[in-house]
Amino acid sequence: MRESAGSEQGDIGVWLRESLPGLIDECQVPGAAVAVRAGGRYVEAAAGVLSTGTGVRATVDSLFQIGSITKVVTATLVMQLVEEGLLDLDLPVVDVLPEFRIADAEAGRRVTPRRLLSHTAGFEGDIFTDTGKGDDCLERYVGVLRDVPQLFPPGEMFSYNNAGYCLLGRIVEVLRKQPFDVCARRYVFGPLGMSHTASDPYEAIVHRTAVGHVGEPLEPTPVWALARSNAPAGSMLAMSARDLLAFAGMHLAGGTGPDGGRLLRPETVRAMQQPHVTQPDIEQGAAWGLGWELFDLSGPTVVGHDGNTIGQSAFLRLVPERDIAVAVLTNGGLSRRLQARITERVLGDLAGITPPAPSVPDRDAPVPHASRYTGTYTSSTARTTVSQDAAGRLWLERQPLGVAADLDEPSYRTELVGLRGDTVIPVEAERGSHAPLAFLGDDGHGRASYLHNGRAERRTP
Repeated sequence: MRESAGSEQGDIGVWLRESLPGLIDECQVPGAAVAVRAGGRYVEAAAGVLSTGTGVRATVDSLFQIGSITKVVTATLVMQLVEEGLLDLDLPVVDVLPEFRIADAEAGRRVTPRRLLSHTAGFEGDIFTDTGKGDDCLERYVGVLRDVPQLFPPGEMFSYNNAGYCLLGRIVEVLRKQPFDVCARRYVFGPLGMSHTASDPYEAIVHRTAVGHVGEPLEPTPVWALARSNAPAGSMLAMSARDLLAFAGMHLAGGTGPDGGRLLRPETVRAMQQPHVTQPDIEQGAAWGLGWELFDLSGPTVVGHDGNTIGQSAFLRLVPERDIAVAVLTNGGLSRRLQARITERVLGDLAGITPPAPSVPDRDAPVPHASRYTGTYTSSTARTTVSQDAAGRLWLERQPLGVAADLDEPSYRTELVGLRGDTVIPVEAERGSHAPLAFLGDDGHGRASYLHNGRAERRTP
């Protein structure tokens, strides 16, 4: 444990040092690293092992994959281009990438960088096709999207989109004339002194690096990372918790790095943290900005991002008004439960923020419009069937497809009960949490058009 802090941070440091080993045991997390920043000072802690196969201990300088938190790095690179006058967020993507096509050609011409940044482009976003390990992988990935279906008109609503961030990464490459990972190191990691950051397994191997854990019982995953072609969306990047907070600290400091160098203008940093689209009522966040997720909590504004890769999960929360950030990096188990316990304590003690208690299912709560929800909903990674039994109870069955099936994601079956409006909640927990689902739209026959779990799954006719 290292710390450099005032009294409140010192108390947090003591609590982390004493509590983290017990918390990871309680949450069945093999290993974790945590860093907290307040007022430019830091506390750090680590506990557990990087791999149950090797028994190597987790330390504060260990690297964990940060998954989709990478998207904020990608957004930062994009906004640097905007500041330099090289990119307009509201002009079509095809102006920069004329080869970009999706199945709905007209919708494709309406996709802009702003819509990609805010997850409102509307096309199927979970495209994880491996286009090789070469520097041309993102260029080749753009061609893979030609047959990707449009789920809704661009700008109509939010639906989390990994493919959109791969496109943004390719825009960075084209305008910088360098591979994405080179751009990230040159324009972000280097200026911020992030010495414990790896863009791929070749860089990660020289550090103490975590391995993800999957299955029951948890075992080290045989695959460390997803395809390089998805790197701008979060398939590769690994770093220490302290390095992640070095990046977060730049955003807290209005775009200024630790040596006083400016990576972004203050007005750009603020624009990234402003809501661009509201999220459905599924308790994942209130809105989305340009790269950042905005959380609806009591007190000051909280922004952040989560990241999930193969058996690893990462969490980042910032309170810009209070110059506070917390990063939680894990390599398996009930990671969301661990993050909630740590974030609640840190934000409560340092910022006076009380996160709302997550909803829990009431097994007797009726689902008023069950017939509107029944049917099959599909995406590139899952087929979800919602049915009603003879007793009127509503059931959900999800079967993994594509890359999710290839990675042996388990199928999932649960009863659904009412929560509020068109939002329901599963009775059976998944990965330790009960994540609400929303049914949106109307297909013209009184039935919902979409099942929304952060991604819009479209009803199958």
